[in-house]
Amino acid sequence: MTAHTGREALNHFHIDEFSLIVADIRMPEMNGLELLKNVKTVNPNVPVIVMTGFPEIHTAVEAMRMGAYDFIIKPFDLDLVAFSVRKGLERKKLEEELDIYHKNVETLVERKAAKLQDALISLKEAHLDSVMALTGAIDAKDPFTRGHSSRVRRMSLEMGLETGFKEQRLEALIFGAILHDIGMIGIRDEIIRKQGPLTPQEYEHIREHPSIGAKILEGINFFTDKILMIRNHHERFDGSGYPDGLMGEAIPLEVRIISVADAFDAMTSKRPYREAMSHEDALKELKRFRGKQFDPEILEVFLSKRIYNLSDAV
Repeated sequence: MTAHTGREALNHFHIDEFSLIVADIRMPEMNGLELLKNVKTVNPNVPVIVMTGFPEIHTAVEAMRMGAYDFIIKPFDLDLVAFSVRKGLERKKLEEELDIYHKNVETLVERKAAKLQDALISLKEAHLDSVMALTGAIDAKDPFTRGHSSRVRRMSLEMGLETGFKEQRLEALIFGAILHDIGMIGIRDEIIRKQGPLTPQEYEHIREHPSIGAKILEGINFFTDKILMIRNHHERFDGSGYPDGLMGEAIPLEVRIISVADAFDAMTSKRPYREAMSHEDALKELKRFRGKQFDPEILEVFLSKRIYNLSDAV
């Protein structure tokens, strides 16, 4: 069903039942954020996908805090929208099954409990797919970084396994690695795609992306244990990093893992202002900054287990 204004959409919502809503930010009579707020007040379980052709960091932060399921930037790939809608509907169906379970927990048989476990796993996978779709939209701002988050995730996961992380901690590491650069959504496109070296002012603007990313996820319970990975992935082992100047083991272990994978992939990826480094040269750089930028023990895991070969995986 199509509505031509935000208020018309809200009227439809009060009259009929809807499984999912797609709303623009800029609409007559009631904007997308106001519609989102009203919808969530009446039924917080309805997924709302928000779209905008004027991406601003405070708008993204506000939409996510208010419970938006996804935030899509125009112009968009129609397949991305279809993917987001499909995953949103799948998630709602799973949540409805979980709600039924909680209401009837005393009467469910063991077979139903096993089915619930499968539903919980599927819900986590659906959430991961949605986060990866959002990251893909952010990567689309810069074709030179496309696939960066996925490669960092693969290498970080392998280091986490080698370091002895258990399932719950590995899951948090995966989300942190995928989302580590989410703050780039708040960096101006002309700086991200600049062909030459950055000015000091432009470089300072780029350095804001970890803080921006943390602010986007702030207040969302699911991401509470991932925020430090987003905020601190540019900290250095010797304390010379940013934004907090953390040093040594004061830097969370997950962050020390992600920073090695992030640096290696950045060096071996082509940028508008330079060609990609060879694996051999990038590994020399990592070794040169052992104990300065990188945790020596984590770097040793990365090197000895040849985890860098995962950066070539599709």
